[in-house]
Amino acid sequence: MKTLNTKLFLGLSLLSGIYLNAQQKPKTDSAATKNIEAVTITKQVFKKESDRFVYDVASSPVAKGNTAFNILKQTPLVSSTDDKTLKIIGKNNAVIFINGRKTNMDAESLTQFLKNTPAENIQKIEVITLPGSEYQVESSDGIINIILKKKMTDGLNGNLRMGNSQSYYNSSYAGLSINYRKDKLGISSNINTSQNIQEQYYILRNGNDRFSNQSEGRVSDPNKNLGGYLNIDYQLNDNSNLALTYNSWANRSYGSTSNLFNTVKSDSAGINNIKYNYTKNLENSRSYNNSVNLNYEWKTDTLGSKLNLNAAYLNYKRFQNADNVTYGSNAFQKIGNRMVQITQSTPQIINNFSFLGDYIKKFKNDLTVSVGGNFNKTKTDNDTKSDTFIYNYDANGNLVSTIPSSNPNHFIYDENIYGAYLTLEKKFSDKFSGKIGSRYEITNSVGKSDNVDFSNIERNYNNLLPYVSINYAINDKNNISYAFSSRMRRPSFWELNPVKNILTDVNYTQNNPFVKASSVYTNEFTYMFKNSYFFIVNHSLSKDVITQVPLQREIVKNGVTTKELRYIRTNFGDRQEMSAMLGMQKNFFKQYLTTNFNIGVQRNVNNGSLNTDPITGDVFPDYVNKIKSNSLLIQTNNTIRLDKKKTWFLGVNYWYVDNQQIEIGYLKSLMSLDTSIKKVWNDWTFNLEIFDILKTNKVVITDQQENGNFNYINQNQYNHSVNFSITYNFGNKKVQKIRDIDSADKDIKNRTR
Repeated sequence: MKTLNTKLFLGLSLLSGIYLNAQQKPKTDSAATKNIEAVTITKQVFKKESDRFVYDVASSPVAKGNTAFNILKQTPLVSSTDDKTLKIIGKNNAVIFINGRKTNMDAESLTQFLKNTPAENIQKIEVITLPGSEYQVESSDGIINIILKKKMTDGLNGNLRMGNSQSYYNSSYAGLSINYRKDKLGISSNINTSQNIQEQYYILRNGNDRFSNQSEGRVSDPNKNLGGYLNIDYQLNDNSNLALTYNSWANRSYGSTSNLFNTVKSDSAGINNIKYNYTKNLENSRSYNNSVNLNYEWKTDTLGSKLNLNAAYLNYKRFQNADNVTYGSNAFQKIGNRMVQITQSTPQIINNFSFLGDYIKKFKNDLTVSVGGNFNKTKTDNDTKSDTFIYNYDANGNLVSTIPSSNPNHFIYDENIYGAYLTLEKKFSDKFSGKIGSRYEITNSVGKSDNVDFSNIERNYNNLLPYVSINYAINDKNNISYAFSSRMRRPSFWELNPVKNILTDVNYTQNNPFVKASSVYTNEFTYMFKNSYFFIVNHSLSKDVITQVPLQREIVKNGVTTKELRYIRTNFGDRQEMSAMLGMQKNFFKQYLTTNFNIGVQRNVNNGSLNTDPITGDVFPDYVNKIKSNSLLIQTNNTIRLDKKKTWFLGVNYWYVDNQQIEIGYLKSLMSLDTSIKKVWNDWTFNLEIFDILKTNKVVITDQQENGNFNYINQNQYNHSVNFSITYNFGNKKVQKIRDIDSADKDIKNRTR
């Protein structure tokens, strides 16, 4: 269920910041094999450059027969805990770039694209932990830049991938990618589809020593997805290119259900009273994401100077209807009379126009000057309808009356963002280089609603965001670097829509149009030894952190005193994160074993308190989180080559996150052990993967306030799964990849999720 899974527990996304073409074949298969084996293996498979780590995939023995997604999971400082998303250790999110350009795809489509791209097409992967001022990323996002190999032959090639996964339910997926080049024209396309049912089990408990509520049960969310992209790139002349990119993604989730059995306990004058009820929620939703981007690139000299212009349009639509009913019940979960019914319609429509322009000027004295600007205009339309019916019965259980109430809210949000940046990058010598820059952003927004409380909410603010980095190679074995970055984190559009998402009649989430952007300031020091071992020290300060806060109080509902819990999306104080990470990327035993290993400690310092609902003004007992915690982080990815011909591979991966304090409570330790076996046979690759073998990837959060209030979350997403996939590569393997175009609306897309 989208509402329960995404909105209530979006705060758990903080965890992610902790982890960290059938034309003509080559003449013979043996010839192709010889070409691969002829590649010279260099020693610097992993190294530190000015503002980024560089993983030389072409020199790595794990690339053969792999996909781009799998090779990214084995890249140092990068991990995936769900086989769907990629994370950089110490970052909330990894933004994917290809050949220096932000991919113009939504998250689901991007995952399928990476899973259908052969790793043999990749030259190197760059991990930018602190992006410079020239990059439009928010908050503490990092960047993964994939550099593709350049191939000059005309023709057609492709990749077909099919897979099946068994978790709580069975799911399947398939994708087809093709790449065509003829003279000056390049066309790349992909279509992929999947269907799955995401099953989860929740235990939610809150209250104090006098009143408490517990909700326990299952959530089932069926999904059918269809998506794809089309890139058309035409070389106008030797110095300029024109490209058009179209991306589309559709999701349908009909029949999503949650069934929560509720236990309400109260203690009055020493008398214990226990009541039961049952809440059933049925939800149907569908969403569509379509975008188009036009790009022009002009190379102005032979040194690499160039002008880039992008214009993009994005249309996002989501339609969601839910029917939430609470019934009377007994201790044996036998359903009785209907007590409360809440029907909701929560559509959202987003339209965005974006423009982005960059000019990079390179000089002969190793000085690079980059200047650019962007403009984003966004309008969101949220026409929400909510109706509540309270059912009253006589002593014999006969329906006496139904009390209806309606709470519609039509919320329209307009936002304009203007940005400009300037960066100077200088290579002073073979050992010393540096970059300095700044981004200036102006944000003007207004929210209007039918509800008098939100009739006209204006947000106008300016931000100057400086950046600096220096890199010094002491000698051929030792390298040190330092970087400082400042970023903004704007709220997602759904966070601003003042709508309630009902869980039970006394438990709901509440979005907030008053949420303002937060600021993030980061310092990072890196030491690297022999291009294999690295040590990273990081400090991050977040001001006005955007999160959800559990406020609870005692209320009288239908003549009964009970506990009410509201998860309020709001700004909640400040947070500091300090970490020290020791890592290694190395090959052993003549490259039969390839391993990367990270171990580190992290200290979280939270400083937030709240006692008033910013939407209604209702006063609650204080919710305070001023707790410090220390935790241990471990991650290791290992690939073992099982034969001399490089056709059998065994993978063993493990990650562990220690207990730690986050915004909404104390997170119990998490870990996962995964393994895989891969067989490469000519153009075919067969892969069997097992995730969360020990079934230890479960979320448990506890929170105990000094005033006696407690909150408990137990979330089992059934991450234990078995996945089998078959990949077939066809066509001319020497086809040149076309340019992947940066989209002017890249930041807006991230905020639709």
